[in-house]
Amino acid sequence: EAGGNAILTSPAHQSGTDRLAEANREVRADHVINVQADEPLVTGGQIRALAGMLAAGAPMATLATPFQRAEDFRNPNQVKVVLAMTPPHRALFFSRSPLPFARDRQGEVDDAWVAANPCYKHLGLYGYRADLLERFATLPAGRLERIEKLEQLRVLENGYEIACTVTADPTIGVDTPEDAVKFEQWLGGA
Repeated sequence: EAGGNAILTSPAHQSGTDRLAEANREVRADHVINVQADEPLVTGGQIRALAGMLAAGAPMATLATPFQRAEDFRNPNQVKVVLAMTPPHRALFFSRSPLPFARDRQGEVDDAWVAANPCYKHLGLYGYRADLLERFATLPAGRLERIEKLEQLRVLENGYEIACTVTADPTIGVDTPEDAVKFEQWLGGA
């Protein structure tokens, strides 16, 4: 038995982060790490990376990993994150669209292009300082969040920074029935 406590939150919340803020009003943690159920291969190293960014003063933290395949880079269910160039990285933008857009190729990229031009997949893991988490819950969803359906854009739209560490740990996000099949195949071969 793993132990732990469950907290039932309001069904009226617009996002998982809003639910997390409500739960933390009861728990009262200084730092909160949100591991979403659609990221079943989370590692201890990834959680430690999030905790480390929070301990270093980041108001919010997340993870990214390089895309390996152009097919995944084009998939709107695999969220892209554009990072500042120098470590410690911070997220500049998140999108379901291929970012950066390869203008000289009219957006047509192949696996070789993706390998030569690192593009990052956002992993659905978040760390929050409690003060930002509570502030998040009071902010209205912004225009970009509503368009992309990505709650982390609310943070950027309101002028806060999101620290981001690049991880090489393998991950398989399960966002669609097709992803569930891939994950089950991976489990069978693991």
